Amino acid sequence: MKKLALWVLMIGLIAVLTACGSRNLYDEVMEKGVLTVGTEGTYAPFTFHNDQGELTGYDVEVIKEVANRMGVKVEFMETQWDSMFAGLNSERFDLIANQVGINEDRLENYDFSNPYTYSAAVVVVPKETDDINSFEDLKGKKSAQSLTSNFGAIAKENGAELVGVEGLAQSIELLKQGRADVTVNDKLAVLDYLNQEGDKSIKIVAEEGDASETAFAFNKGNEKLVEAVNEQLKAMREDGTLAKIAKDWFGEDVSSK
Repeated sequence: MKKLALWVLMIGLIAVLTACGSRNLYDEVMEKGVLTVGTEGTYAPFTFHNDQGELTGYDVEVIKEVANRMGVKVEFMETQWDSMFAGLNSERFDLIANQVGINEDRLENYDFSNPYTYSAAVVVVPKETDDINSFEDLKGKKSAQSLTSNFGAIAKENGAELVGVEGLAQSIELLKQGRADVTVNDKLAVLDYLNQEGDKSIKIVAEEGDASETAFAFNKGNEKLVEAVNEQLKAMREDGTLAKIAKDWFGEDVSSK
């Protein structure tokens, strides 16, 4: 009897372990009818609270549309960026929607959806400027830059003299004052500024060809859920919905290269 009881216990334990090992996140999401999403909620214009206190932003609207097409609701779990991946690792949420860049280090540990945002370094000058039209034209020019940023390094590599600033707004102010000739910055940040401020005094004249890509991040082993999200992103791209969301937030389709 003891041997029989032991065998029954072992069989039960094996069944439990097998069930755990075959956990299908997609099926769980569809059964619950809820997709749990980790996001900051403090990173405008991607994920933030509007004047009414509602969570909104480009990333928020994209994942809400994906979930709606999957036939499920979204439950957002607001988390500081420093602990975002720890939350994903511990399965507090099903995916991250927070402008997560795809890079080699992350690809070793996580799976990603197809990209829904592309961005690159751009050259910004006063509207009346006509002698700066490329990165090569930065040579000998004064470029307003955060001195520790990648964009400052790009300006310096192209021969610019750096003028230190704390951020994009200050860079643009120096351009208007004539204290700098140019600034190199992130395309999304510049487009957001132009879209929010309606500033006609500056313009983008050049863009790097090597664009960075951002996508939704998942724990590895959830291929079915990744495929389901990609299916909806593809449909949104084909029917123009993704481009419309991008243009609403940036005045330009940043969802395509």
